[in-house]
Amino acid sequence: MRIVEIKAVKDENLNVKTIFFEDDLCSSAEAGQFVMVWIPGVDEIPLTLSSIGSRSKDGLSSVTVAEVGEATRALRGMEAGELIGVRGPFGNHFETVSRGGRALVVGGGIGMASLMPLIERLVENDVETTVLFGVKSRSNLLFMERLGELSAQGRIRLLVTTEDGTYGAEGLVTEAAEKVLSSGRFDVVYSCGPEAMMYKIFGLAEKLGIPVQLSLERIIRCAIGICGSCVVGPYRVCRDGPIFTSDRLRVIRDFGRFRRDFNGRKTPI
Repeated sequence: MRIVEIKAVKDENLNVKTIFFEDDLCSSAEAGQFVMVWIPGVDEIPLTLSSIGSRSKDGLSSVTVAEVGEATRALRGMEAGELIGVRGPFGNHFETVSRGGRALVVGGGIGMASLMPLIERLVENDVETTVLFGVKSRSNLLFMERLGELSAQGRIRLLVTTEDGTYGAEGLVTEAAEKVLSSGRFDVVYSCGPEAMMYKIFGLAEKLGIPVQLSLERIIRCAIGICGSCVVGPYRVCRDGPIFTSDRLRVIRDFGRFRRDFNGRKTPI
């Protein structure tokens, strides 16, 4: 574990903050990988890298955290100058489509954190990129400065949906994805967000014969494939994931249906 200083904190919305720090190993990470973040005196939690130092303007890496429990609440309350511990990066990563290809990126809520480094990499590689971002309401939006800048520059096509119609198109992002997929050709679909959403995206892509890469979330404790808390089908999310391709998703019977709680019991998604 490396101890790093928080360099800056950014409020993404009322419940979500991005924590910026400097770390050599994280700077060389790939889009989609995660780190284990230790909050002193509280706990250690897995968080995806929402920016990667070697590709950011200020050289800083970041994690983005939504308050869902004691550890995330403590991390979200930290400020610049305080210290956290970092292990990793761990796991596999998104594989980018070839230069000149066409990619559809579908994010739901905090899941957009995993997709931001990917989107920026796709743009760098001259991939024609369409981004669909769905949230419940305007107050749940995040990364809009980064996404808005890329959209204004014409580097991505951006469509935002809100379930209550307070921003962008009203409705579910899966509904927008169905329309976009039926009206254009794509070489790959990337997605991260609620698993029910990704299950729907996977089904749509399968019907059209389009390969997907999805970032799955499970309870991760050790991050090195020993404890088994993150097992999904025949795979371990911390070692075999978190990015899963179409061929692997087809054999995971629990995908979109069940996940395990902290006691190892299956719970419906």
